[in-house]
Amino acid sequence: MDKTQRKAALADYRERKVEPGIYALRCMATGELWVGRAPDLSTISNRLFFSLRQGGLRHRALQAAWDRHGADNIVFEVLEVLDPEKLGLGLDRIMKDRHADWSERLNATRI
Repeated sequence: MDKTQRKAALADYRERKVEPGIYALRCMATGELWVGRAPDLSTISNRLFFSLRQGGLRHRALQAAWDRHGADNIVFEVLEVLDPEKLGLGLDRIMKDRHADWSERLNATRI
């Protein structure tokens, strides 16, 4: 990759649309469910799966399910995408509320 291509790729990355929202991780073998929130849904799954592969995720029950049942049985799902422009400064509060709502509705563990 030459210097021009690198600059173009960096500019594209900086201009990408960030989608905050609520996600779930489901263990297909046991039906266990974990719900979390993220400021950017497009990057959170990579971070979580990297941590799980390394064995260093702080959510012990999710790490245990990964270790016991393997990567093929843990599925990432987007539950809700929030619009940061529409919500403005209230985004963080709304994300916390929606996170709690989804956790309760699905009877899931919050992460």
